[in-house]
Amino acid sequence: MESLFEFLDDKWWLVFPAIAFAGHWTNSLRKAGERRHQRRVELYTLKNQSRELERASAADVEALVATHDAINKRWLDYELDVGKLIDFPLMTDVREPLTVAFLRAKREADGQRPDSPADMASPSRLEAYRKAVNSFAVALDVAEREARRIRDSKFTGPERERLATARQLLRIAGDHAATPAERQAAYKRARRELDGLIVLPDATVAALEGQVAPGLDAGREPSDFRHH
Repeated sequence: MESLFEFLDDKWWLVFPAIAFAGHWTNSLRKAGERRHQRRVELYTLKNQSRELERASAADVEALVATHDAINKRWLDYELDVGKLIDFPLMTDVREPLTVAFLRAKREADGQRPDSPADMASPSRLEAYRKAVNSFAVALDVAEREARRIRDSKFTGPERERLATARQLLRIAGDHAATPAERQAAYKRARRELDGLIVLPDATVAALEGQVAPGLDAGREPSDFRHH
């Protein structure tokens, strides 16, 4: 023990390096603890940001589906209103490139549409769906502008008269003040006037018959309608 004290008495200056080493070691432990804490904070922040991004993605999908629905409704306004189809026959003329283009774009957008926002977790799928919806909107805009520009100009004078007659007959067929016999007669004659002039999609015929002639046996299949 005495020799230990003699050693310490002689080497007292070693205390300072020891203190410095201990301080350095303590400081290293403190910094390591701070780094671990910082990593935990960063991981927590990233997890929260990920949750926020997931919620934002779901909101984006819902907004995009709503836009898709609005565009589809614009098309359905034609498909379910024979009066609009008479006014703008290009909208169902599949010989017209613009009509074919927007119908193709519609099929593409409908094919990309998710059953629910949760089904579209991939950002690439969301982007593909967004492009499809935008293409559908643009294609429909272009077809509508062209349909309004040309209206019935591609028909001959007698054919335009038949379209005008069919429009008047359909008003009678939809007039609840008319008798059932008058409505049915007007509806049947309107179909004869339109036959061979414009395409009436099956949905249009079904909506028309349900609206103006419930229970009517029209006597012909919807496919009997052919475009001029």
